[in-house]
Amino acid sequence: MFELSVQREFCAAHALMFRGQREPVHGHNFRLTVTLAGDTLDPDGVLVDFHALEKLVDAIIKPYHNANLNDIAPFDQDGGINPSAELIAKHICGRLEDGITRIGGHSAQVAAVSITEAPGCVATYRPAAGRSPDGRSMDR
Repeated sequence: MFELSVQREFCAAHALMFRGQREPVHGHNFRLTVTLAGDTLDPDGVLVDFHALEKLVDAIIKPYHNANLNDIAPFDQDGGINPSAELIAKHICGRLEDGITRIGGHSAQVAAVSITEAPGCVATYRPAAGRSPDGRSMDR
């Protein structure tokens, strides 16, 4: 099994709901780590081109830069998802799974998405083998 990871950072604010109470809006320098895994390399000996993966991740997180996550789908009122580090990681995982084949990762799958909200505070989402974050089969 081969794995590769890229890291990105974005500054954003959020206000979480805890037991029916919304906390004050506050910001973080979120650090994102995306790890892909696969058994097969392409003819050039790579799982996925690092630069292509970086561009995909950058496109996914671009709307979050310097924004209030509570104002951006799916974390806004219409989407109704609490913008916790755990759920941000899960959402990004789903977006990555939709884009991996477009960047040449035909044998790659998302192994993990981690969000570091503050030093020492990391939430990681690992999709179940063969399942997308929304429960759909990912058989190819």
